[in-house]
Amino acid sequence: MRSHDLRAKRVPLLLPFMLVIGCGGGRTPQPAGPAGMAPQDPHAVAQRLSQRFERVPLAHLPTPLEELEVMTADLGGPRILVKRDDQTGLATGGNKARKLEYIFADAQAKGADVVITWGGLQSNWCRQTAAGATMLGMRAVLLLSKRDDSEVVVDGNHLLDEILGAEIHLLEPGSDPAAIAEEIAVKERAAGNTPYVVSVGGSRTGGSMAQPLGAMGYIQAFLETHQQALEMGAEPDYLVIATGSGGTQAGLVVAAAAIGAETKIVGISVSGSAESIKENVANIATQTATSLGLGLSFQSDDIIVFDDFVGEGYGKLTVGTVDAIRMVARREGLLLDPVYTGKAMSGLIALAERGYFDEDDTVVFVHTGGTPGIFHYGDDLLEWIGR
Repeated sequence: MRSHDLRAKRVPLLLPFMLVIGCGGGRTPQPAGPAGMAPQDPHAVAQRLSQRFERVPLAHLPTPLEELEVMTADLGGPRILVKRDDQTGLATGGNKARKLEYIFADAQAKGADVVITWGGLQSNWCRQTAAGATMLGMRAVLLLSKRDDSEVVVDGNHLLDEILGAEIHLLEPGSDPAAIAEEIAVKERAAGNTPYVVSVGGSRTGGSMAQPLGAMGYIQAFLETHQQALEMGAEPDYLVIATGSGGTQAGLVVAAAAIGAETKIVGISVSGSAESIKENVANIATQTATSLGLGLSFQSDDIIVFDDFVGEGYGKLTVGTVDAIRMVARREGLLLDPVYTGKAMSGLIALAERGYFDEDDTVVFVHTGGTPGIFHYGDDLLEWIGR
């Protein structure tokens, strides 16, 4: 069957989930936790997800969960594992593939033939959206925002957008991409097309997306990771992840709460303040839980976010980011990107050095991809690394 003939369908989780009893967590102060129903069996949560939401297969799942033995030794504990969501496939992989499985299923159900979204010039979200649209016979319209008035260099994710055949609109600094997306949608409808408008990262509702579908993919991801970790001998005490638009962290938070896991989801901000991201994640998580009928609600105090590692802002290199990229590459052979995973790993390393984790904790670093972005920062990385 050709990919253009795919139709949305429910795809069951690939792992046989088992009932999990929490076995303790870190000893540092933590949020009180959400209000809601009693914990459920992981399999029941997976079944609820598959029954309520369609999913079109785009990602290579399950992704591996691997030991970072050298880093664990270098830091003197905790035990560090890495969830390889950089290996989801879909135009070099990344966390957006899991989100897009649910979002494109909704787009197909609504008869869409063009998807409209936005992000920065080096947006991983836009790159994977363009790839998913191509696989499903849709046209992708990407609104890529310039950061300043400097000349645009077509490399990294932007280059892949071009190769994938996306229709690209470059937006000047200060533009309102959501408003421009709606203007384009009006023109598409007038031309007889059916557009599907989805916000950056696929996290927030609005446009054509009435429910927080992006977060659903990371409910599945948490269940998958949790089971893999148990098979490796430990329930994760922490999952550490880069957080920006909030959907990925929200899905992880909902799944952990739904099954009563002791795992704490630690977001490392790549852009906004901790308070703003916590509020956003709590809102998305509550919407997600409501959509699944889980009876859970979340407040900002239930969410863990650190904004210590943002530096001068989104996409701006920091010493900690470059050190983390270099360390993980040269000690583990694992590539991180300068915008998301490099900053998140710099946060994990700093928290370990501060004693936030105990030596006997198990910490899972969620590698959300972003590899093409490395090439956009090539000259700066070489200069910072000191070549």
